[in-house]
Amino acid sequence: MKTVITRTELRTAIAAARARGARIGLVPTMGFLHEGHLALVDAARASCDFVVMSIFVNPLQFGAGEDLSSYPRDLPRDAALAAQRQVALLFAPTVEEMYPAGEPQVQVVPGPMAGRLCGAFRPGHFQGVLTVVAKLFNLVQPDVAVFGRKDFQQAVLIRRMVRDLDFRLEVVTAPTVREHGGLALSSRNVYLSPDDRRAALALSAGLNAAARGFARGERDSRELLGRAAGVLAAEPRVRLQYLELVDPEALDPVPRARAGDVVAVAAHLGATRLIDNVVLGA
Repeated sequence: MKTVITRTELRTAIAAARARGARIGLVPTMGFLHEGHLALVDAARASCDFVVMSIFVNPLQFGAGEDLSSYPRDLPRDAALAAQRQVALLFAPTVEEMYPAGEPQVQVVPGPMAGRLCGAFRPGHFQGVLTVVAKLFNLVQPDVAVFGRKDFQQAVLIRRMVRDLDFRLEVVTAPTVREHGGLALSSRNVYLSPDDRRAALALSAGLNAAARGFARGERDSRELLGRAAGVLAAEPRVRLQYLELVDPEALDPVPRARAGDVVAVAAHLGATRLIDNVVLGA
């Protein structure tokens, strides 16, 4: 695996891979890798010859009071894990390298879909996400880019950006990877105390309660959300931020659930904000 830190080095390495006829896969991350990230690499390698991973903690997607300065970072560890999973090229730029003129004056504005779910509580977050992802797409020119289903709204918005702005690539959404017990893997799990980690299992348990109700024939959204909410309410450490059942493309709430609709949740455990979701009928 080769590691580069400048845009010029990145483009040179990718041009050489292209000259060899390689099909390019991209896995964008903010680092502090876990098995969920590495599963994205596996998904990219399934259809690509040359996998590029980016590690960049993007300041544009952090709001006031969020954890930009304390976000976990360990580039040597990440590089070792990426190499073990056969990443071909690791791009680990500084903020100054990605944004040499400071915060970009031109950014990708995602529209009303970004104001729902997580976006209702993190204004500007998805504008920052789409701006950096668009920049990475332009730098790497991948054939395939892989994102995780845990960040459901992010994946929906990226697919929509690719479609609306005519990026020439395929977006793959890989399944969520979970710890034993059901907690979705997240770099932020490192913040959880032992008690909060145990309490966080209520998120996946609540989602599973809704999914079981759907599998048994229940279609009323209020009833399905009520089943999930009951599980979450039984865990006092969980401070619920939202719990919604939405269409998987438009992100609109739906009164009656259909296969493919998504139950999404966000909650705080102590100072840590976690998100999760389940696709009904999956």
